[in-house]
Amino acid sequence: MAKNETVELAVGDWWVGLAAAKAAPIPDGARSALLMQHGSMRLRYYAPKGRDAQTPHDQDELYVVAAGSGTFVLNGMRRTFGPGDALFAPAGAEHRFEDFSEDFGTWVVFYGPKGGERPDSA
Repeated sequence: MAKNETVELAVGDWWVGLAAAKAAPIPDGARSALLMQHGSMRLRYYAPKGRDAQTPHDQDELYVVAAGSGTFVLNGMRRTFGPGDALFAPAGAEHRFEDFSEDFGTWVVFYGPKGGERPDSA
């Protein structure tokens, strides 16, 4: 793209608000609503009720907590969380949310190749 070239995008392609994310439909068989996609990146909103039954994913995953609190478990390690906290789960890692409040909801960003990105060796 040239330095001064602009791109026309629909609002939904580059912006989504929390109210719209919470109201987005969740397709049958899915646990979260797909809100945005670009290349390998997918933005979702996840708000489990009762218990978190997710299984490891094949892409790296970044959570940004929008509301609520609880405990995040990653490969047996535990960390309490609250609104505004960011949590990372590498591809293939066992992870879940436990003891979360009824209002818990989080943005989820899946990105990168299947199997996850490899950390720099430097």
